[in-house]
Amino acid sequence: MIKTVITGLLIPFLGTAAGAACVFFLKDDLKDGIKRALTGFAAGVMVAASIWSLIVPAIEQSSDKGRLAFLPAFLGFWAGILFLLLLDHVIPHLHASINQVEGPKSKLTRTAMLVLAVTLHNIPEGMAVGVVYAGLKSGSGNITFGAALALALGIAIQNFPEGAIISMPLFSEGKSKPKSFVLGVLSGAVEPVFGGLTVLIAGLVVPAMPYLLSFAAGAMLYVVVEELIPEMSQGKHSNIGVVAFAAGFSIMMALDVALG
Repeated sequence: MIKTVITGLLIPFLGTAAGAACVFFLKDDLKDGIKRALTGFAAGVMVAASIWSLIVPAIEQSSDKGRLAFLPAFLGFWAGILFLLLLDHVIPHLHASINQVEGPKSKLTRTAMLVLAVTLHNIPEGMAVGVVYAGLKSGSGNITFGAALALALGIAIQNFPEGAIISMPLFSEGKSKPKSFVLGVLSGAVEPVFGGLTVLIAGLVVPAMPYLLSFAAGAMLYVVVEELIPEMSQGKHSNIGVVAFAAGFSIMMALDVALG
């Protein structure tokens, strides 16, 4: 079981690394349309994962509460939203920081903020995978191996474009390909770290599992609404992002149901 948990925690990280490796194969930065499509796809995956892999199991685990079975999921969800809201106040936004930067140091600052922004996105994703695998490890009947694997694969799929979205712009700004790749990979390193910490904590408080599952869902959905949806809707032909969102949502939904 320990090997299964470790593998599950590493799968999303490998998705980020694979995406960052695009810097070695692509000559130019990603086009705006491609960026919107990738961001929309990632948003769709995260929404579907939040519902089927996190919120639904959280409610099912609280079925003994009868009509109040929704309460742990409700409270955990809002805790996740407020946690990310707090982080947004503590850590400045990427777009706000870029708009405030002027002068010769702007590229360096933009690079740092780009990596920081995506790293922030990866924290709740790592927690989400960690919570699900903690539930699997604890023997919860509401979380199956297939569902845990589906979430890990889904996050890995949406991490692929994130890795590319970091490494390609860094290279176009003058960073070397190896350095751009390393920075892209490092942005995803927080996922197995926070995932592992979550497994350790959740293993000690199994009764709190519904709260933890919905907490991760709230955090992920905050990222989707606050960051990903605005990014996929920028510029003309934003319907590209919408179609990609639908594709990501349906694929993740199919993975979760088929493997669960």
